[in-house]
Amino acid sequence: MPVNPATTSLPGTPAVPAIVRSPGYWTTVWRRFRRDPVAVGALIVIVLLLTIAILAPYIAPQDPYKGMALRRLRPPGTPGFPLGSDELGRDMLTRLIYGARLSLFMGVTPVFIALFIGSAIGIAAGYVGGWVNTILMRTIDVFFAFPSVLLAIALSGALGAGIANGLISLTVVFIPPIARVAESVTTGVRGRDYVEAARASGAGALSIVRHHVLGNVLGPIFVYAMSLIAVSMILASGLSFLGLGVKPPEPEWGLMLNTLRTAIYTQPLLCALPGVMIFITSISFNLLTDGLRSAMDIKA
Repeated sequence: MPVNPATTSLPGTPAVPAIVRSPGYWTTVWRRFRRDPVAVGALIVIVLLLTIAILAPYIAPQDPYKGMALRRLRPPGTPGFPLGSDELGRDMLTRLIYGARLSLFMGVTPVFIALFIGSAIGIAAGYVGGWVNTILMRTIDVFFAFPSVLLAIALSGALGAGIANGLISLTVVFIPPIARVAESVTTGVRGRDYVEAARASGAGALSIVRHHVLGNVLGPIFVYAMSLIAVSMILASGLSFLGLGVKPPEPEWGLMLNTLRTAIYTQPLLCALPGVMIFITSISFNLLTDGLRSAMDIKA
């Protein structure tokens, strides 16, 4: 006699439906995310850019620092220079490939450093409340008095140009908004029944935060931080364009825009290539963030 896998029963007893496990939260998020073709396409573009950046020494056709004055500002399609050459005769394709390394590094690293610092500040302020919340959040509010672009320029100008100083400037810019979001979601979770039950059972503050708060607030904080990566890339490129970020001759898309600006009337397509790469990367991170936000909104 065949056995129905949907029921579990003994001979002579009523059939009892088998317990079907519902998919976990992150499994559901992934299923919802992969049904969004725009978000999946953005993820593919980002993965492709990361792969190109990692494999730059192996796939770049030429040396990114070696130039020749006789072949400067060649237009795209020139034999030996598929995307042309820059103001010093360096291969643009090679420079763009190597530029992905610094541009992605300067875009992602400050956000993730700010994610750890800002989350710690916001969670502490949101969970403890009282005078701790007041001191931490009012200090954070001071940074909101300055537009992010002006704050990044002021900090970079004070610290000086360079990769390390650029990272510090951008990290300081992104800590306040992440801390504000972390404080907001933590304040909402702090009054939930399961947190009150854990507190009533005698659990300590650190134990409650680790086991009951972090799991419910890190998702929204992480998604918000992802949305800042595109902003970080644009700010980092802007600092390099102004001479406050990456120093020559390092290949970086914002710096490449700066050095090519004198040829905008003679080779406009060549000058636009670094800007196109910044646009594609930034819009891909924005679309990926939108897809993650929609996928994580299970109630939607």
